[in-house]
Amino acid sequence: MPYTHNPYLPRLRMEAVNKVRFENWSMRQTARYFGVQPSTVSRWYSKGRYLSSNSRVISTQSSCPYKHPKELSFEMVDKIIQYRQRYRRCAEVIHWHLMKDGYIVSLSSIKRTLKRNHLTYPSPWKKWHKYISRPIPDNPGKLVEIDTIVDGAPEDRLYIYTLLDVRSRWAYAEPSLYARAGRSALALRHAQNKSPFRFQTIQSDHGSEFSKYFTKRCVEMNIIHRHSRIRTPTDNAHIERFNRTLQDECLSRVPRQMSVYQKEISEYIYYYNHERPHMSLGMQTPYQVLRRS
Repeated sequence: MPYTHNPYLPRLRMEAVNKVRFENWSMRQTARYFGVQPSTVSRWYSKGRYLSSNSRVISTQSSCPYKHPKELSFEMVDKIIQYRQRYRRCAEVIHWHLMKDGYIVSLSSIKRTLKRNHLTYPSPWKKWHKYISRPIPDNPGKLVEIDTIVDGAPEDRLYIYTLLDVRSRWAYAEPSLYARAGRSALALRHAQNKSPFRFQTIQSDHGSEFSKYFTKRCVEMNIIHRHSRIRTPTDNAHIERFNRTLQDECLSRVPRQMSVYQKEISEYIYYYNHERPHMSLGMQTPYQVLRRS
């Protein structure tokens, strides 16, 4: 990988070299102008002085070492590939066979070798999602996030479906005895009926309750379903913060019973949307924002 991800640095390097080559600037004068050390300008100049005058950038080189003193030998790499082709098993099984036959190699090295030689295959059961671009929430309903709260032990568990409009912070929540794709679609329909605006895009995580069946029900309601990106928790930051607020201000203060949750959550959602001031909205309520939208 490169030692910097600055997209403007390759062009800046070439500009510094051209100052020295064609404008007769000194190394120190160029270094002061660009805010770097003179030795840095000198290294840039040694790389760019042989480039043509039409060159506009000096590309960033990789910081990966060319050789490591503890790298695997060619014989060991060939042995890993042979075992992979012979047994057609995963890295853990290959590691077990190599250790059994007297070869000392770590599991991570085997996984790395298989990946470098393109010998890893995706699971046929893995769900692949097309990540459409995240819409800009400039209007209510443009981006609505949905999630579930799991409350209680497995033998006595309750679920709470939560929805939040990113633009107005209008929220909806309802308890449920289970979390499934059909129940998720029903909660979405209930929220749409309660909402003063139409949902355009609904965003969820990769939970089983938001599977293909839920996506089909969204299409029937003329709503776009978008999954949050893998390893990007900030995609659902708004709904996660609302979940914590709901737990701190409502769920933690009442008994965990279905009948109680149905009553208390409904009353809290009304308070949240009509009376509770929000710092992110300039101490306004969601309904005050909706009136001005």
